[in-house]
Amino acid sequence: MALRWALPLLAALAGAGGPQSFELPGAPIENIEVSGGAVLVAGGSCLYELWPELRPRRRVVPAPGQGCAEPPGMRSNLLLPYEEDGGAGVLLAGWTQKDGTCQVWERPSYRQRLNRSEVVSCRPDGSTAGVVFQLAGTWYLAVAATYSAGHYGNRLDCQPSQSDEATVITVRSVAELVSREELGIIKRKKEPLHFVDALRWGNHLFFPYYTWKARSGNDTELPSMAVLQQLHPAQGGLTMRGQVYLDCGCRSLIVSSSLVRQGERGWWVGVFHHSRGDKAWNTTAVCIFGMEEMEKQACASTHFIMNGKGCDARSIKKLPTVIHSGLVAVYGTVVLNQIVLFLGTDDGQLLKAILNEDMESNCPEVLYEIEEETSIFPKLRLDPVDNNYIYLSSASKVRRIPVANCGRYVSERECLSAKDPYCGWCSLNQRCTLKENCTRSNSIKGWYNISHAADKDLKILLSFPAKNQIAVNASISTPLTSCVIKIVKPVEIYYENVVLKNSFCFCNLTTSVITDNDCLLLEASLSSSSWNITQTFQLKNCSRCIHKGECTSCKWMRVSPATTCQDSCNETASKGITTAQKTEHISIHSIEPLWISTLGKSEITVKGENFTRASGIKLILTGITGCKPEIIKVRNVLNDTQMTFALPPTRKEAKSICIQANGKKCSPPVTLHYVSLPSCSGITPNTSWISGGRRITTKGRNFNVVDSVIISDDQRSNLTVSRCPGNESEYHYLTPSLSYATEGKAVDMMLKVETTFIPCVKLHYHPDPVFINYQLHTELDPDLELKIYKENDKLNISKTEVEVYLSYMNGAQTKKIWFNVQNITKKPDRSTILCKFKREGTDKIDFSTVKVFVKLGNFEHEVKPTSSHIYLYVLILLPIVVGVIIVAFIVTRYKSKELTRKQSQQLELLEYEIRKEIREGFAELQMDELDVVDSFGTVPFLDYKHFALRTFFPESGGFASIFSEDMPQSRDQTSKDESFNMLHALICNKNFLVTLIHTLEKQKNFTVKDRCLFASFLTIALQTKLVYLTHILEVLTKDLMEQSSNVQPKLLLRRTESVVEKLLTNWMSVCLSGFLRETIGEPFYLLVTTLNQRINKGPVDAITCKALYTLNEDWLLWQVSEFKTVTVNIIFEKIPENESGDACQTIQVNVLDCDTIGQAKEKSLQAFLNKNGFLYGLQLDEIGLELMSEEQSRELLDIDGSSEVMEDGIRKLNTIGHYEISNGATIKVFKKKTNTRSDVDYSDEHCHLILPDSEANKDVKGAGHKGKQKFKVKEMYLTKLLSTKVAIHSVVEKLFRSIWSLPNNKAPVAIKYFFDFLDAQAESKKITDPDVVHIWKTNSLPLRFWVNILKNPQFVFDIKKTSHIDGCLSVIAQAFMDAFSLAEQTLGKEAPTNKLLYAKDIPLYKKEVKAYYKAIRDLPPLTTAEVEEFLTQESKKHENEFNEKVALIEIYRYIVKYYDEIVSKLERERGFEEVQKQLQQVKALFDEKKKCKWL
Repeated sequence: MALRWALPLLAALAGAGGPQSFELPGAPIENIEVSGGAVLVAGGSCLYELWPELRPRRRVVPAPGQGCAEPPGMRSNLLLPYEEDGGAGVLLAGWTQKDGTCQVWERPSYRQRLNRSEVVSCRPDGSTAGVVFQLAGTWYLAVAATYSAGHYGNRLDCQPSQSDEATVITVRSVAELVSREELGIIKRKKEPLHFVDALRWGNHLFFPYYTWKARSGNDTELPSMAVLQQLHPAQGGLTMRGQVYLDCGCRSLIVSSSLVRQGERGWWVGVFHHSRGDKAWNTTAVCIFGMEEMEKQACASTHFIMNGKGCDARSIKKLPTVIHSGLVAVYGTVVLNQIVLFLGTDDGQLLKAILNEDMESNCPEVLYEIEEETSIFPKLRLDPVDNNYIYLSSASKVRRIPVANCGRYVSERECLSAKDPYCGWCSLNQRCTLKENCTRSNSIKGWYNISHAADKDLKILLSFPAKNQIAVNASISTPLTSCVIKIVKPVEIYYENVVLKNSFCFCNLTTSVITDNDCLLLEASLSSSSWNITQTFQLKNCSRCIHKGECTSCKWMRVSPATTCQDSCNETASKGITTAQKTEHISIHSIEPLWISTLGKSEITVKGENFTRASGIKLILTGITGCKPEIIKVRNVLNDTQMTFALPPTRKEAKSICIQANGKKCSPPVTLHYVSLPSCSGITPNTSWISGGRRITTKGRNFNVVDSVIISDDQRSNLTVSRCPGNESEYHYLTPSLSYATEGKAVDMMLKVETTFIPCVKLHYHPDPVFINYQLHTELDPDLELKIYKENDKLNISKTEVEVYLSYMNGAQTKKIWFNVQNITKKPDRSTILCKFKREGTDKIDFSTVKVFVKLGNFEHEVKPTSSHIYLYVLILLPIVVGVIIVAFIVTRYKSKELTRKQSQQLELLEYEIRKEIREGFAELQMDELDVVDSFGTVPFLDYKHFALRTFFPESGGFASIFSEDMPQSRDQTSKDESFNMLHALICNKNFLVTLIHTLEKQKNFTVKDRCLFASFLTIALQTKLVYLTHILEVLTKDLMEQSSNVQPKLLLRRTESVVEKLLTNWMSVCLSGFLRETIGEPFYLLVTTLNQRINKGPVDAITCKALYTLNEDWLLWQVSEFKTVTVNIIFEKIPENESGDACQTIQVNVLDCDTIGQAKEKSLQAFLNKNGFLYGLQLDEIGLELMSEEQSRELLDIDGSSEVMEDGIRKLNTIGHYEISNGATIKVFKKKTNTRSDVDYSDEHCHLILPDSEANKDVKGAGHKGKQKFKVKEMYLTKLLSTKVAIHSVVEKLFRSIWSLPNNKAPVAIKYFFDFLDAQAESKKITDPDVVHIWKTNSLPLRFWVNILKNPQFVFDIKKTSHIDGCLSVIAQAFMDAFSLAEQTLGKEAPTNKLLYAKDIPLYKKEVKAYYKAIRDLPPLTTAEVEEFLTQESKKHENEFNEKVALIEIYRYIVKYYDEIVSKLERERGFEEVQKQLQQVKALFDEKKKCKWL
């Protein structure tokens, strides 16, 4: 029961694929709005229009000629879309650029109508809020902004003139955006204001705001609502109605705002924030104010200059509807006449609260939680097309989140009692769903919701059965499971002595809190097996009723929790509190710790006084409003001043805790922070010497809930290390000694929280540092200078870690001098530690007794002095060494000249060429870095249907196209076809299906291709029944094991020779599609993009597609001459096909002088895409290039009259160098007049970089080819393979580790389930060889799924895979599979290059793979319910994706083809009599259709 809080979060994270999202490239979100069928997101000086599913539709750059993030600091502060008469879309966009620019755009073309400055605030810290409205056929903009911060802010260049400094609210015609007196200009008094929102209700405008000084926390003035009346310009324009204070528990800031329209009534919902700095359980709150009430009460002129007299300042006081520690966003809507609030928090949570008619909130549900815990953007918006989704913005990413997790309710009773207006019971599917997700939801009994719930009219009733007693029962007579009674005012008291009797409960009230002139607020909570309810009551004149049993004078009524007693009541309440405080016995001094994880805490300590004298001590743990408080009894009273409690696990939030004893008032509340489990992001340094004691700093979050740091390895587990003072984001500790550690020994560092161990980082141990000797310089008396020499190592020791001291004898005493370490300098042969000490006094040091010691953590070492004999040896040997060097130099020089004279000129040339190529290859390998594009835009994922079809039918394009077509008839029409229904029912008979598959596999002409096709048809036919398909997979896999176990179990699942092997591939594709898209997709696409970029960095032969930079030796272009980069200016003309493009623009493009004209076109179009984020609009064969010059322009072609013709008639393609194009040249892109392709179709009659006779020439070695042919050997260029590997190595490793890592220590459900299944089968078959299970897992996941994906990116992305990319990916895929292999590879010098390329990396990868398999095995096993829930969710996602009818037809064709064999098999088996009849009926029905030429 304690983990019930986690159910909403688990349901929110149940989808393996995660929510749909869009991420701004390198910029945070600054504004978001929805309009019609589009989502508008602003950030990084750019505006993005998205489809409702968050697919990019268009990008708009507001500043012409500039890119995104230009100019720096520019941000969006206004986004107002609306539709004019006739449906034309218009967008007003405000930016802090220049003087506060507002632009008017026509949508969807985004043609700019108007650009006006000084409309919105230009201040980065200023505020702008606006609303668009129509009056007498004219559109107006009412905008409130902080144009000037007065004396609170710095004066900026965009500061308004002194006469306009006080302007805060203006009305402007959208046609010109100019402020005019007749339209309305409102000015403030002295105090600058910060506006949060702009709202229109009736003929009034509302602007919530607070004073600028309230942000500093020094002012407690309440926030306000400014109300303005909109009049026709002829009647005076916008007039100030006044201002009214909004009191939400004395909170002085507003951070988010939402208007809720409920019929003819309007409610304003605001998130209020305390201005104090410390985060507490009640820092933020949601309060709800009526629009009519604010309109009537607003008449004061506290902050504005008004015409006429205003009234005295008034305030509207509301008690909070929701109290929370960190609310930052709110959005309210009405569903089934119930107000639903969506709330965002500062730690990345999206909450949903449902209000009843008294504006009371239920216990808010966690709809979604952002893993990075980034704060939610203040604006939440519903999907404009499908209101079952809400857009959640945080940092630079916007996500599309479902508004309800109906699937978490498993029964009809739970579904209806949840009282979620979005959810209802779908009778046909027997599931709790959204209405749109229910089949036949429009029928009377097809889908029903809370309006049909038995407790929809449920209420709580009060009675007074005896003296000092109060009884509570529900209006519906149902046995109760729990009852809680709490006095709210005048003193908050929880009653534990509640007596529960069937359908009612009662308790004895504490009489001391009730006075004769009383005002008692009481809260009662009742729960049954099917519902729970909480209501608040106000009791008046109840003293005689309760004390004397005379109840005629007691009056009680239901009230909202926000109801407050009258002033006289408050006076009585204060007296009651005073009385309670006098009678309170215990006092609380401190509670520790106040930061714990969501796992709870086994022990917290409370310190205070008089604990042993008190009775009934309990801790009240209260979270967000609406959630039931937890009452926790004391665990142990240690003594009169200390006691302990155990806190349960709960969801992430700050809660209030108080201690209550003797039935008296609770102690003042203290904030207790429940935070998520800690996580690590980095470690400094990441090494330690073996002796230990090195101070390590680990960075991450939530370290203040860590109990200890554990270091563990294969020889010593769970070693606790000592902790140093740290904070929430840094953890400091000292490394322990590991005497047995070897060079580079890696140990795991884990964080221990309660009983949970959280993997953090790896720490590497190296041998203790080796100190060679020292030199002590005493000639600088009184200063001492000490130089200590040490060997270079991998420890990267800093000067702050080294302690150096000198000991010497002073008589019989040993004295120490501690040196100050100045610096550590590193040279190739050794490192030097420079230390200094300034002596004071007249003490003399006996240098003959000096000893020098170095201390690093636990390691302390005496350093020996430099031997004086060394200098003598150096003086003796120096002349000898110099003489030897001179003699050797003379001899070598003489022989070199002799050799040079004997060599021919041709050999000199060959040696030069070889040296040059090898040196360039080596230099490139060491220095070259690939400039990987930081942001490659949105990943072009294929939708699920096309991904699945390309996986199911990799070589059968015809079937993929059939299933991709729109279904000819709806599912309802298909369901009426009896033949298909009967065939589907027959397939859903497990025994028949298994028998059918085995029978088909025994037929000789049932080929491997047929087996794969049948498995894919079966997968599509059972796409919505994944639970059943999984059971079939289990049975067939067990049968396959029986077939192969007697021969060779290690061959299981290695080849695709049976239906079950292809079925397993398809099943993995279905179940891992979400994981592939969410986790693997981005690094995989980055790899493909990086490979393309690397290949195009050097020469690429246009005929063979071979390249200088590649991973595959077969694709290596080694017949290459010298080349250089040429930077040209490409002019792109404005064309009708490109609606997104601006006017003519020029882009600098880097090409190679050996590039063909076609290759230059490709690079130009790619450069246009990289800069603008969208395509130019014309295909490659639709554009031409024209070289611009002062004399005349010239069209550039691959083949023209100037093309070089070789001796054998082969024509060489023209290149940039052929046209002698130099740096800075200007080339124009133009659209060809005709669609006919003018470029040649390359054939054997053309060549580019590989000359026709180059293969013969390389053997000639230049001897007889006019002396011009350079010596070329393929092996000279193998370094290009290594340089390519180095350039993309980090991207490859990122991809590999994203595949074999466990984010959040969780494995995808499909992988965990199938690996556990294989482990169980091995155990049942008594297979003790661990290698067998390892091979099974490798054959089932990496071999059957991941390699297929790695080699075929076109299965996942909407891209074309070239043959060259395929060759490179094959090398990477081979390395990937080698990592999973158990065989040790022994490679020689003659081994293939694709094996040698990753030979050194494979051992590390193998260790990581084994750790990955072990981590999955160590995870808690999944329950059957969890697996079936996952499969059910996946089935639901893919409903109506495929034309299942086509799959059934194809399956039936196989049945007909082998009908006699199938019937014969059924006849031989028992229990298939009924199945035979059904099969005959299916055949008869299909035969009848065949007569009608239906099939």
